[in-house]
Amino acid sequence: MEHRAPRRSLNDTECQQGVAKAVRLLEEGGVVVFPTDTLYGLGADVFSLPALRRVFAIKGRPEDLALPVLLGNWEQLEMVAQPLSDKALELARRFWPGNLTLVLPKASGVPDLLTAGRPTVAVRMPGHRVARALAEGLDGPITGTSANASGGPDPLTLAEVEAQVGGLVDYIIRCGPVPQGTSSTIVDVTSGFPKLIRQGALPFEEVLGSRS
Repeated sequence: MEHRAPRRSLNDTECQQGVAKAVRLLEEGGVVVFPTDTLYGLGADVFSLPALRRVFAIKGRPEDLALPVLLGNWEQLEMVAQPLSDKALELARRFWPGNLTLVLPKASGVPDLLTAGRPTVAVRMPGHRVARALAEGLDGPITGTSANASGGPDPLTLAEVEAQVGGLVDYIIRCGPVPQGTSSTIVDVTSGFPKLIRQGALPFEEVLGSRS
């Protein structure tokens, strides 16, 4: 049976060094694997076209499928999305950091490669300190697609990550809480009313139960 990585704290020196190394690689256009609260993620600077192309190549993912974005803090939201509607802001305040991905109108300057040429972007603030620390260290959002081959099994353990993409990435962070194993729930709020795109860890009923 596969054993998951030890739950070393982000305050652990070795973990901090791993995060710092990953941030340096991201700044140089690298691609790294990191734990999130849902699955292991494949991270790159969302504004680096060469890095984005590597993410697509590593996964074997068609470029007509957009990549999700992870935020390190609230200030990074305006870097990728237009000002939020009242409903979108309510949902973000209620469920972030956490398991809700919001589809929002994208900000100017966001690469079309990231969004597959669409006018929207899928954004989440993860409930995992390592994931947020990467984006905060980079001082910008990172990609949050799963660290697996396109169409492959969800990466729940480091062994599964290494088997699918291990030889293709620049670094794998091996600390922090392990992922819970369920993807985030994706909700489109571009029309002003929540529309379920993918049911995940957060029940859609809870989203609909938010105050109007």
